[in-house]
Amino acid sequence: MLETAMPLDIKICGLKTPEAVDAAINGGATHLGFIFFEKSPRYVEPEIAGGLAKAARGRAKTVAVTVDAEDDFIDRIVSAMQPDMLQLHGAESPARITGLKQRHGLPVMKALSIRSADDLEAASAYEGVADMLLFDAKPPRGSELPGGNGVSFDWSLLTRLDRAPRYMLSGGITVGNVDEALEVARPAGLDISSGVESAPGVKDIAKISEFLTHVSKTTMAGAA
Repeated sequence: MLETAMPLDIKICGLKTPEAVDAAINGGATHLGFIFFEKSPRYVEPEIAGGLAKAARGRAKTVAVTVDAEDDFIDRIVSAMQPDMLQLHGAESPARITGLKQRHGLPVMKALSIRSADDLEAASAYEGVADMLLFDAKPPRGSELPGGNGVSFDWSLLTRLDRAPRYMLSGGITVGNVDEALEVARPAGLDISSGVESAPGVKDIAKISEFLTHVSKTTMAGAA
C-alpha cells in the first residue's frame, strides 16, 4: 500500500484557460504550470498567463516553464506573470540556474530527461542548486517538444538513486497508471499535462477533476 510521509504536490501543466485553471485549483492541485515555448501547443503569451496567475494567487503556486530562454524573455514573463517558481525544461546548466535565482529571487525547478540509468547521473550536478528536480521521459524521436509528449520511462530506474532528492515525476502519467507511478517511484510530486487533455494543448475539465479526485483518494487511503 502507498505510504506518504508528506503531502503530495500535484502540478497541472500547460494551462491556457480560466476554466482549466479553476478545475485544477478546485480539484486540489498545488501547482499550476504555464508553458512559454512557442513550438508547444500549450504555449501561452506571458500577459495572458499573468491574468490566469492572478486569479490563482494564494490558492496554488504558479510555475513559469521555459526552454533555454534568453534573459529578456524570462524578464518579460516574470514581469507579466509574477510566478512563484521558474521551471527550466531545456539544457540549462547549474550555473544558469544560479544566475536566474539571483536575477529574479525565485525558486527554480529543473527538468531532466530520463531514458536509462545513465541519464540519472546528471541529477547530482543540480542537487543543492535547483530547489526541485523534475524527472520526465526523453521525447520520442522526431518530437520538438522536451515534454508533454505523453510518453513515460521506466520508473523503477529512480530506485537506483544513491540519494533521494526531492523531485516531481512527469511523462505519460494518466489516471490509469498513476497508482503504479506513486508505488514504484514514490515521488514528492506529480506533473501531468497530456494525461488530462482531449487533444494536444486542449485541457479536458472532466479529466482534470477525475485525475485529482483519484489521486486524493489514493493518497488518503495510503496514509490511513
